[in-house]
Amino acid sequence: MSTKQKQENKYLEFPIFKGLQKPLEFMGVQGRYIYWAAGVIGTAIIGFIVAYCLIGFIAGLVMLVIAIGGGTSFIFLKQKRGLHSKRIDKGVFVYACSKKM
Repeated sequence: MSTKQKQENKYLEFPIFKGLQKPLEFMGVQGRYIYWAAGVIGTAIIGFIVAYCLIGFIAGLVMLVIAIGGGTSFIFLKQKRGLHSKRIDKGVFVYACSKKM
């Protein structure tokens, strides 16, 4: 085979992204908690607007800080348990009969 034929038979090469098995992450928030964070931010902004209109600027600011602080702490506590958090039963369980007679 000549070098010209080898070049014609060569396949095109494309770079492959190797991080496909990693969970989606944005600023330390992973997977489904990104949507939760967006909901917390949206709720905090709406709460700020409502409290500002009804009570005043300071009340709106306090509402904003409480909503964002509480929401982010809740998200990071839930995320610490894992993306697929499961119910953990505590105690001793005794099964008297597993089949009906």
